[in-house]
Amino acid sequence: MRDRIRSVLRHHAQLAQSIEELADDADLYRAGLTSHATVNVMLALEDEFEIEFPESLLLRRTFGSVNAIEEALMSVPTSSTRG
Repeated sequence: MRDRIRSVLRHHAQLAQSIEELADDADLYRAGLTSHATVNVMLALEDEFEIEFPESLLLRRTFGSVNAIEEALMSVPTSSTRG
C-alpha cells in the first residue's frame, strides 16, 4: 500500500523534495505539499484505491505523511467505496 501511496505522491504532490528521500512519518507539508496539491493527491488516491474519503477525513492531518495517508485509507468504511 505504501508503494502505491508514494507513487501517487510522486505524480501529484509537487513536493520540493523527492518522495524517495522522505521517511514514512515525514511531514509532507514541510516538504512542500500545498493545499492545491493536497486536493490533487486526494483525488488521485480515491482513483488509485477506488474509494471516496468521507468528509470526516478531509483534514490537513489526513494527508500530512505517508503513514497518516495509509491510516486514513485503512479506516475508510467499506460503505464509502465506489460501486
